[in-house]
Amino acid sequence: MKKPNISIIISTYNSESWLEKILWSYEAQNYKDFEIVIADDGSKQPTFDLLERIKAEVSFPIIHVWHEDEGFQKSRILNKAILACTTDYILMSDGDCMARADFVQVHMDYREDGFFLSGGYFMLPMTISEVITKENILSQDCFKVEWLKSKGLKGSFKNNKLTASGFRSKLLNAMTPTNASWNGHNASGWKKDIMAVNGFDERMQYGGQDRELGERLFNLGVKSKQIRYSAICLHLDHPRGYKNQESIDKNLAIRATTKKENKTWTDFGIKKTN
Repeated sequence: MKKPNISIIISTYNSESWLEKILWSYEAQNYKDFEIVIADDGSKQPTFDLLERIKAEVSFPIIHVWHEDEGFQKSRILNKAILACTTDYILMSDGDCMARADFVQVHMDYREDGFFLSGGYFMLPMTISEVITKENILSQDCFKVEWLKSKGLKGSFKNNKLTASGFRSKLLNAMTPTNASWNGHNASGWKKDIMAVNGFDERMQYGGQDRELGERLFNLGVKSKQIRYSAICLHLDHPRGYKNQESIDKNLAIRATTKKENKTWTDFGIKKTN
C-alpha cells in the first residue's frame, strides 16, 4: 500500500461528538492523499467506539495513538503521535477544529524545505457549534458566512478569514500583525525538523507548549510562513476545565529560558536523556 504524502495529527480527549464533526471535515477535503493520526490524551470507550465505526465510513486511514488519562498531558501524547506518523510532513490540528475543504491542499501548496506554516482559526460560538451537522460539513455550507449569519453569527472583520481568497488572502497574510508562530490548531512542518528539536517539552501542560516548539524551530534556523487567511478551520466552542494559571506561569518560564538560552533541544521531549 502506497505511503500517503502528509500525516495529520488531531488531538482529542473525551469529545467524540466534536471529533466526529472534525473527521467528516477531512472526508470533504479536495486533497485526499493523507493519513489521520489521533493523539488521544486518555479518552474513554465512546471515543474508541466512534473511531471503530468511522474508520469504515471514511476514505482515509486512521491511526489511533492513546495513553492512560493522567490529567492534561497533550505534549506527551503529541510526541507519541509524531513517532506514529508514517510520512515526512506533518500537519497538526485539534479535535475541535473543522477543516475547510481546501485546508490540506493549502498546507501542501505552501510547504517548503526550511520553513513551517502557521495558520489560525475562526472561533464559533457554542450555539452554532452545536447545530452543525455532517451534511452541513460535507456540503461546506458551514464554512460560508451567509449560512453562519443565518445561525446567528455577527458581522466582524474576522469574517474576512472565511471570504478572502487569491490575492486578497495573500495580502491579508502579509498585513496581519499576528506572529507566524507554531499554533497547535493549525500548523505544519517537516518531521525531520520536529525531530531535530526533540518534539514537545513534556513538562509543559496547558498554555503555549506549541509556541515553545516553534521557538526552538526558529532557534534551529527554520523560518515560518503566515497562512492565517489561506488555511481555514472553524473552532467549535467548549469549556476549558484544564486551564489554570499555575500551568500557564510554568510554561512561560520554560519559554523564557528557551529564548534566553537560544535552545534548539529539550531534554524532556521525544528522546529522554535520563
